[in-house]
Amino acid sequence: MAGLLGQTIDLDVTNIAHGGISIARHEGRVVFVSDAIPGERVRARVSNDSKKSFLRADTVEVLEPSEYRREHVWDAASVTRDPADRAGGAEFGHIELQHQRELKRRVIADSLQRMAKVETDVEVEAVPDESTDGTGWRTRVRLHVDDRGRPGPYAARSHRVIPVTSLPLATAELADAAPLGETFTSGESVDILAPSSGGVRLVIGAQKPSIITEVVGDREFRLFDTGFWQVHRGAAALLTDVVAGMVDDSRFDPTAANLDLYGGVGLLAAAVADRFGSTTRITSVESDSAATDFASDNLSEWIGARAETARVERWMPRLAADASAPERARLSRSTIVLDPPRAGAGRDVVDAIAAVSPAQVVYVACDPVAFARDVEYFSGHGYTLEALRALDLFPNTHHVEAVGRLVRTSSR
Repeated sequence: MAGLLGQTIDLDVTNIAHGGISIARHEGRVVFVSDAIPGERVRARVSNDSKKSFLRADTVEVLEPSEYRREHVWDAASVTRDPADRAGGAEFGHIELQHQRELKRRVIADSLQRMAKVETDVEVEAVPDESTDGTGWRTRVRLHVDDRGRPGPYAARSHRVIPVTSLPLATAELADAAPLGETFTSGESVDILAPSSGGVRLVIGAQKPSIITEVVGDREFRLFDTGFWQVHRGAAALLTDVVAGMVDDSRFDPTAANLDLYGGVGLLAAAVADRFGSTTRITSVESDSAATDFASDNLSEWIGARAETARVERWMPRLAADASAPERARLSRSTIVLDPPRAGAGRDVVDAIAAVSPAQVVYVACDPVAFARDVEYFSGHGYTLEALRALDLFPNTHHVEAVGRLVRTSSR
């Protein structure tokens, strides 16, 4: 059936999909519906009818609410607004926090079972000292400027700027300093960040970057204010502990050619080196030359640590192809930390890693589907997902972090 675009339809919501979208059916077709919870009956407006097999729709009225529905933590994203006027970035804000984690668990488990044939009962863990409603955690927010100079986030799945009066997911310090009532040049972006070392910074448009310091435990990491750092106020410390703990010490060799791929400014390389000592040999590989420069400084106290500027998808295949016999021996004893962007590592990188046959791979994933796909790629090379933890580093959104250990169990 075609011609439903813009019409409202009543839906019984049955499941959750990756991306924070729920699943229903209408006259035999799958409907991906936003702002709904599995178990609810909603009235939704069809927003896309271009595919024969499925529809997309936005909830406009909740007819039979879930027991887990709550008032949205951000009125700018509430279902009481027209879908076109809802701010993006808090698509789970209408769901009780513990049930958000259950839905994220389902997405991880379903992705691994469906794509990699791996069964898991992993639970999604809260960050220590998380607020009861999942607000107040963002240390970095990007706003965009509309044609009237007003800053705000984009609407969900759109580049339409939504001016807002509050930022409830942001830390109190950042939210208080956010220039929500000011005007800027149309088309600019406004980045607001609150480094853990203190203070709030604004980066407007193509402004020249400045150096900031992030503190993790008793360590300091220098980077540009325009560079990548974990968004949740507790994420860097938690990932340091989880990644270090995920390394199986019975398989770890500090003298091997250990690698930290997509290494950024050295956070996870430092986590490994801190656990196993100052002589730990580890190379961080990162495409951003500024981040690599900072990584070199941030890792300088470990005599076996170094940082290289390169694209992992090019560097790793070259290493696999050109390594000498002694290098291959060191690589076969290695631990590789893998922290790719949202798209995942991909087949070429996985193939190259498997070609050097490391003892273990610690994979840090911010997308469960890409992670499951890569686990399947690794399984084709004789690697098994031996351990897994899931972390709720993005409350009130659909995003979730997973950290897994893959180990060599057979040769293929």
